[in-house]
Formats: sequence, structure tokens, C-alpha cells
Amino acid sequence: MENMSEDRGKNMAKKPSDHICIGLLAHVDAGKTTLSESMLYLSGRIRQQGRVDHGNAYLDTYELERARGITIFSKQAELVFGELEVTLLDTPGHVDFSAEMERTLRVLDYAILVINGADGVQGHTETLWKLLKQYRIPAFLFINKMDQNGTDAEKLLEELRVKLSGSCIRFGEAEDSEEFLENVAMAEEQVLETYLEHGTIERGEISRLIWERKVFPCYFGSALKNIGVKEFLAGLECYAKERSYPEEFGAKVYKIARDPQGNRLTYLKVTGGVLKVRDLIRYQDVEEKVSQIRIYSGEKYDAVQEVRAGRVCAVTGLTKTYPGEGLGAEPPSEGPVLTPVLNYQLILPEGCDTHGMLLKLRQLEEEDPELHIVWNEELGEIHAQLMGEVQTEILQSMIRERFQTEVTFGPGNIVYKETIKRPAEGVGHFEPLRHYAEVHLLLEPGESGSGLVFAADCSEDVLDRNWQRLILTHLAEKEHRGVLTGSAITDMKITLVAGRAHLKHTEGGDFRQATYRAVRQGLKSTESVLLEPYYEFRMEIPAEFVGRALTDIQRMAGEFQTPDTEGDFAVITGSAPVSEMRDYQLEVTSYTKGRGRLFCTLKGYAPCHNAEEVIEQIGYDSEGDLDNPTGSVFCAHGAGFHVSWDQVPDHMHLEYVWTPKAEKEKSAIEAKKGQGSVQSGRVSSSFSRSVEEDKELEEIFLRTYGKIERKRPIAERRVESPEERQKRIRKDQMEEYLLVDGYNVIFAWEDLKEIAKVNIEGARNKLMDVLCNYQGFKKCNLILVFDAYKVQGQELGVQKYHNIYVVYTKEAETADQYIEKVVHEIGRKYHVTVATSDNVEQVVTLGQGGKLLSARELRTEVEEVQRQIREEYLNRPQKGKNYLFDYLDEEISGQMEEVRLGKKELKDVWGE
Repeated sequence: MENMSEDRGKNMAKKPSDHICIGLLAHVDAGKTTLSESMLYLSGRIRQQGRVDHGNAYLDTYELERARGITIFSKQAELVFGELEVTLLDTPGHVDFSAEMERTLRVLDYAILVINGADGVQGHTETLWKLLKQYRIPAFLFINKMDQNGTDAEKLLEELRVKLSGSCIRFGEAEDSEEFLENVAMAEEQVLETYLEHGTIERGEISRLIWERKVFPCYFGSALKNIGVKEFLAGLECYAKERSYPEEFGAKVYKIARDPQGNRLTYLKVTGGVLKVRDLIRYQDVEEKVSQIRIYSGEKYDAVQEVRAGRVCAVTGLTKTYPGEGLGAEPPSEGPVLTPVLNYQLILPEGCDTHGMLLKLRQLEEEDPELHIVWNEELGEIHAQLMGEVQTEILQSMIRERFQTEVTFGPGNIVYKETIKRPAEGVGHFEPLRHYAEVHLLLEPGESGSGLVFAADCSEDVLDRNWQRLILTHLAEKEHRGVLTGSAITDMKITLVAGRAHLKHTEGGDFRQATYRAVRQGLKSTESVLLEPYYEFRMEIPAEFVGRALTDIQRMAGEFQTPDTEGDFAVITGSAPVSEMRDYQLEVTSYTKGRGRLFCTLKGYAPCHNAEEVIEQIGYDSEGDLDNPTGSVFCAHGAGFHVSWDQVPDHMHLEYVWTPKAEKEKSAIEAKKGQGSVQSGRVSSSFSRSVEEDKELEEIFLRTYGKIERKRPIAERRVESPEERQKRIRKDQMEEYLLVDGYNVIFAWEDLKEIAKVNIEGARNKLMDVLCNYQGFKKCNLILVFDAYKVQGQELGVQKYHNIYVVYTKEAETADQYIEKVVHEIGRKYHVTVATSDNVEQVVTLGQGGKLLSARELRTEVEEVQRQIREEYLNRPQKGKNYLFDYLDEEISGQMEEVRLGKKELKDVWGE
């Protein structure tokens, strides 16, 4: 990109006139880019007005945009008219690129909503209007293409007031008229009183009403023929005002891109203070220096030394920023409203390096986070979440242009989400040896479209504030998966209600594990609801095809309003699942012979119309998902053990905080009955409370002073049901398996480690002999696993060595992977213990219900077994020589000893 004169850029940055940042928004083909060309031309920024269909528009800087005639990426232009300096941001109008448009909204002072006068308010127009309302952005409306036959300004204005806002008022004509002033005065009671008293309204008051979104100025014209555009620019100069900013530095990042030289560009708006070249910016966990500040206008830019608050610029030197991030005093933005609803598989050409391509695609994801590039490890595939077919074509072209790789896309799948029907308290506990954390989370269903909301309602006497903040961070850092299909959860409020840490053993990572498990356990404890995306549609078809269209909508599980008639055409509006309507445009074109039109915009997520079918088709196993465990890890006898989600309440260390409504009502009834009970009832209640208090005090005492041997109190007797008893007996009778990670143990035991330095085979044989003795004493099924993943052509080998099994893994398979696979297969049927010091392997083992034994703990057990074997051997009557009498039973041995001493004769012992 060309670098214009730096001095001119400095002057532009320091110019004292008012400055605003204004964005252009529209439904596709409304003439938005044409309006930007007209504004640039009339303001003197360009000498010749370009056209989209000619491929020479000033802001269509990418070849893809010129070829397709649509805006794909948001662009910036600088222009001045009168005393007003404007940064104009042109945004994409096609629904497939809504994410790019929405990111730009975060930095706008005002918006220009362009409406096609020939089509009126369309579906995506209403979506844009809702977004402007949500982001609280004041808006000017320009109704374009009014030079076309059949356009009626009064009818369009009435439509705007019905579909958008009753505060849409026509500006540009007769602004001193009584009718105009009355319409403006009706926007606010105070202004109405002033108008009735003085008969006029100050221009500053109108500016305030526009800024507060109480009035929406509407201008009519034709951008292509420059009709009404001058009046529109004059209105902007008159009523749009620069906002005030704080002195403290702040900035909002809204876009990441790269220039032709590959330099990473962070597009941001300065929202406080001044940003200068070589300023140090502290964000996330880094501190980086601003290398260059650029103010773009089309393809060109000015390199400036500083920018003041209110200006939009691109900076180099920041390597970890992301769209929506706040720098300095500026807080981060909330997540986007419009999200992709389709999931596509990227099919790479034969011989392409999958890992290398994944890293390259991460650059594109950095620029457009809504792409959601995902590596599916189970299938070995790369997936991308997109808005529609057009975006797949654009992404395909970008990959070809930037990375010289020709990719294709598989069929798009729907992006489902999950929520819950009723509240539940989820419990997560993580307590392997020398670790500890317990978290209680209240999961409550939220309003549709509310996303995820995280909060804390936990006393600092129960859990320190720093731990509470850490838990909230862990909640927000990950996309949590539901338990029906493994889809992301949404529309839910998750509140931290209780937690516990250990003074000595708790680390930050412990609360991460406990938090994740609490979410999953809560989801398993309540009823989940599968959600799917819905389109809001507007269908314009010849009247004779209404019956066919309504039948199709019902078949697609959609809903519709009573059709309206416009001449020979019928207009049907309603909503339907994206999964059913995504390809319906082709059908409409076919059966109406090209006369029908279908406009679809994303409405949001709602309960899936065929949930059971989808759940069965996906076949997700929530309890088999090792990366998202539903159970918890507790500790007993110096070792951690896995507890399934439904058994966690029997083991958790803190009591439930939240009580379901039905239980609360039951408790209240029992409390009322208890008020009239006899004294013994009150004594019993008091005694019950004292026992609970004693347990808590005992736990504190044990942590402080250790265990004290004393007589155990009489335990409360629990009567088992026959089913529970059979289940316990079966569990007690389960076979025991011990899996040993061979090389992990060899290099953890000092004596074997020394042998391995000289001869690795010798170390292996020594370990095998030691474990043979160990198995002979323990009588368990012992499997010793050695890595052979680096041995070319190696196949899985299993051999019996005396009384143990020795496994050599196949090529490209590690001992961790083999053990993980075995634990997964037999962990639910047998008592399985894994001896390893590998942290990852330990977590996987716990997740499958196995027990852990570190290499050091195994060494301790082996030494104890050797000691007991030696003790038994030494206790046998050995006298240095091998005598026959030593192997006779005690009675006969005594009699033979008497024969030897002459006290008896042999016949007395054996008889005649």
C-alpha cells in the first residue's frame, strides 16, 4: 500500500475541527458502496466517482470484492466537509459477512443505515436495526434509489415508522416548517414544552435527541446520480457532534489484518488520551511497543506520530491483540450477537501438510475470530464455522491467494447449541494426591439469546476472593460442551455459590479442573435442551403459489404470518429452522419460474424441532468424553480415585447451597410441623446440628495436628438394599489389573536409571524380574508396557514373561496411548491401577475410573513386598544345610529327632 506524505498525516491528526467516526450499514444491494463513492466525491476526497459494477470503487480494495461486486471486509476512508472531519467505515452488507460488520459497530459514533427505496425494509435491515439498538448507536437513514419508478417517499417513511421506529422523521426539506418541528418535539416531553412555549427548537437540542436515539433523521435520494447526497452531508455536518473522551489512555481493537508485506495490523479506535509511536502498551501478559501508526483511506495511508481520542487507526508492533479487546482503560467487548450457524470440513489436497495448513488458517481465524477453525482430533479433520455458502467461496479464494493452496469444502452441518430446562447445582471436586479443590456452581436457564452470564454469590469467609476470581476466569476461558451432543452451551447463568481450597495443596490448576467438572456435573444433573438456529424469512411470490409455499413451510417445521397481498404478489413472513430452509431459495426460484424471492436473516436459536433424531445421529457419549469429564476425583488412602457424576453428592466435602423449589416447600411444611413438636424433637434437632459442627471442627483439627488414634464412635448403621449389596459384592470380587509404564519407571528409579545408561535391555530385564516377584506376592494381573513407537515397522507385541505380560507398542503408538486405550476398555469392568509419573496419563486414568500409583509409590510397594518375602524366608527353620527333617511336618519331625538321639527306636515310630 502506498505511503502518502507523513507531514500531511501529522496535520490531519492534529486538526482541531470536530471529528466523528461513522459507519455505513445496509442490506446487500441497497447501494451502500455507491453512497460512499458519492460522499467521497462531493467532499473532494476523490476526483472521479467509481462504480461497483465497473470494479473501480474507491473502497473495494480487494480483487475478490471487485470481481463479485460486494463488500467483504470493512474499509476506512478519511473525508472532510465543512467543519466536520469524518472517518467513514464501509461495512459488508451480505449476511454471510455479518461478523465483520458487527465488529465495526464497537467503534462507531454514528451509523448511516442505507435502505433500498425500491425494496423497502428487508429482513437483514431489521437485524441491523436491532444491532444498532443493542450497541446504542445513533443512526441517520438514507433511503436510496429514489430515482427508480414506483418509489414513494411517503409510503416508505410510513413503513420505516412501523417496522423500525416511530421516531423516523424526514429531514432535508422544510426543516423550519411547523410539521417538522412538531414531529421532532414529540420525541421528548421537555422539548415539546419548550416548543409550545417558544415556537422553535434549537439545533443543539435536535443534535442531542439524535445522539440519545430519540430522533432518527431520514434523507431521500439517489447515490448513483448524487441526488439528495449534498443535503445529507449538510445534515451530518449540522447535527453530528464529536463526543467527549477521558484523558486516560484507552483503545478498542475492532479488526486484525495484514498488509501486502505480511505486517500484522491492529485496527483500533483511541477512546481516551493520546496514542504515540513507541508508546509501550501493556495488555494480557505482555508489554509491546507501537512501531507505526497508520491512518488509512482506501488503499493508501498516512504514517503519523500520534493520534488523539476519537480517531481510528492501524498500528504495527502488537502481536497478540484480538477483535473486541480493550487496551488501557477501555474494557473488553462482549461477544458478538451474530454467530456462524454452519460447520464445514476443509478438504486439503493430497500431500498437503495438515499441521502446517492449520497454523496458516489460525492467521485467518485471528483476523476473523468467528471462523472458529477447529482441529477434530478424533477424525483428523480441520473444520471451520461459517455463515453460508458465499463465505465458503470467499474463504477458498483467500486460501488460494494467500497460501497458494487449493482447498474444497465438505457439506455444511448445522452448529447446534445446548441449554438447560431447570436449575441445578453442579459440583466439581479435584483431589489427586497433594492437590485439592471443590467448586459448587448454580446453573440457571437464561433468556433466549442471552448467551452465558457468569457471577459469584459466595462469601469470602467460605472461599477467598482470589480463588473466586480464578474460578470465574476458568468459566470464561473455555467453550463448555453440553451433554446431549457435545455442542456449546448457551443462554445460561452460572453462579459460583460455594468452594473450598486447601492451605497447602491447592494450586491454580486444581480449580480449573474442579470448575470444568462442576459445569459438566450440573448439566448431567438436570434436563438439557438442544437448540438449533432459525431463519426469519420474507418470501415474495406470485399469488398462485401461496398454497405450495405454505405447505413447504409447514413441512419445514416453520411458522408464518397471514400472507399479505401486493398486487399480483403475496408476501409471506415467518421463521423456520436453518437446517430445513438453507437450500429453499433454489426451490422457490424453480417452482415460481424465477419470479419468486426469498430473504433470510438469522433470527437466533430455539429448541430443535427434531432433537431426538439429531441426538441419535450425532451419538455423543458425555461420559466417554475424556477431555470434558463429568465425574470428580477424590482421595483416599494416599491415592486419587474417580467418582462418577451421579455419585459425587455422596462424596463431596461441602453441602449443597441451592435447594430446588419443591424441596424448599417441603422443608417449610416440615418446619411448621416441627414448631408444635415435643421437647425431645427439639433436642434431636439440636443434637443433629452439633454433630455437623463437630465434623467440621474435626476436619480442621486433623488438618492442623494430624490424626489422633481413639476409639471410634458407634457409626450410624445403613441398611443396604439387595441391589446395592449385589453391586458391592460384584465390585469387591472384580479382578485387579496393574499397568506399568516401563520406561517411565526405569528413568524414575535411580538404580534402573544407572543400568539404562550402560544397557537399556539390562534395565528392562531387571524391571521384569522385580515385577515378577511383585506379581507373585500380590496375585494381580500385571501388564508391563514399553514404548516402541520409534521403531520403524514395529507391530504390537505381547509376550508372557513368567507370570507377567510384557507389551511392546506398535510404531507411532506411545505407552501412554496404549495404557489410555486399555484403561478405557476395562476400567469400568475391573479394578485398574496405572503406575506412572506422567501427569497427562494420570489425568486420563482418573477420568476413566482407574487408580494411580506413581513410580515412587510403586518402588515403595515393591520394596515392602521384597521385605515381606525375605521375612517369611528367614522365619523358616534354616540351619545352614538342607536337612530332610526340615521338610517333615512338626509331629513326625519330633519323633525322628528322638530316634536320632536314641530315645526311641525306628519301629516305635513306623511300627512293625
